[in-house]
Amino acid sequence: MADPPTGQPEDLNKISFWMPGNYVRTVQRTPESYQACKDIIACMKDRAHVERQYARQLTEWSSKWKSITETRPLYGSLLRAWQCFFSSTERLSALHTSISQSLVSEDGERIRSWQKETFPRKMFCGFRESHDLGTAFSRAQKPWVKRLKKLEKARAAYHKSCQREQIAQEKENQAKHNTNLSESKLSKIQQTREKATQERSKARDRYEKVLEDVTGFAPRYMEEMESVFDQSQEEERKRISFLKQTFLSIHRHLDITNNESIKAVYGELHHSLMSISEPDDLRWWKNNHGPGMPTDWPKLEEWNPPIKKQKPGKKPKAHRGTEEKGVMIGGVRVRALYNYTGEEPDELSFRAGEEFLKVEEEDDQGWCWGVKEGGVEGFYPANYVLPVK
Repeated sequence: MADPPTGQPEDLNKISFWMPGNYVRTVQRTPESYQACKDIIACMKDRAHVERQYARQLTEWSSKWKSITETRPLYGSLLRAWQCFFSSTERLSALHTSISQSLVSEDGERIRSWQKETFPRKMFCGFRESHDLGTAFSRAQKPWVKRLKKLEKARAAYHKSCQREQIAQEKENQAKHNTNLSESKLSKIQQTREKATQERSKARDRYEKVLEDVTGFAPRYMEEMESVFDQSQEEERKRISFLKQTFLSIHRHLDITNNESIKAVYGELHHSLMSISEPDDLRWWKNNHGPGMPTDWPKLEEWNPPIKKQKPGKKPKAHRGTEEKGVMIGGVRVRALYNYTGEEPDELSFRAGEEFLKVEEEDDQGWCWGVKEGGVEGFYPANYVLPVK
């Protein structure tokens, strides 16, 4: 799964796929892909740690400054806008925590599960796919290797015969220019050269025959090798496709620019910032700390006589009907001298000058029972009213 080599190698033939044993690089893709999966898991685990740390730092920053802002003199919409930074940060922290969990529990587990299913092992032979591919490549290449060895042997023999012929030719040329050399020796040298020429010709014929056999076998060899290679390519295609989808899933988790939650967070933050209102804040300060504050200006306060309160140890004022009282038939009309606001549910409230009926006499605690228009009735202080003449 590595990138192809760049630059022009010195001898392409040495690294060519078609040369004996060079299929190993293709076979090695299987364990390399397995290792790549482990590396991706480790890589995303580190990224998840970064996201988790960032989320924790966001939370710490928010907590620190949230408590500080509560002691600062900002107020109103300006304070609410400042505090919105912290609420939005807490939501961002939760989002980055979620990203961290997704990278490990979702993407990491997905790769790990796929890795376990895709890379079965063969006992003592590493990965089953590597073993099967290596065996198939070796079987397809075995007859080709035999022919290449035979061809190399024929080539070496031919080149050696050419070298011997060249040496014999050089000796013959030297002998022809040597006037002191006898005819018999010259003839013997010429015979040696002729024999070398014949041997070279035979070696060339053998070389050409072996080469023809190799050339004729090449299409079959290529077909068988490509068949095995295509199997390897299909497995690699599946791996690339899976990892592509995995990377897209990781991208979806990391790409917060299209996250609706992020858009909502910053949208609300922007709305809070745009809601800062100078008139509203100034009005709030005026009404809470300035001339707009309510106050009780000095005024005449009427004197109200003290109400006879129940002394400790005394029973509470009797409820109507629980004790015998002097009940007045028709009642006596009375007028309030002072304002009175009932402090309990069974007490009447009235204003000075208001008239109503007294229907029961004053009890030993200074309370009477009265009835107002509309049927509202209850106790009231006897010294707060006088009979109407």
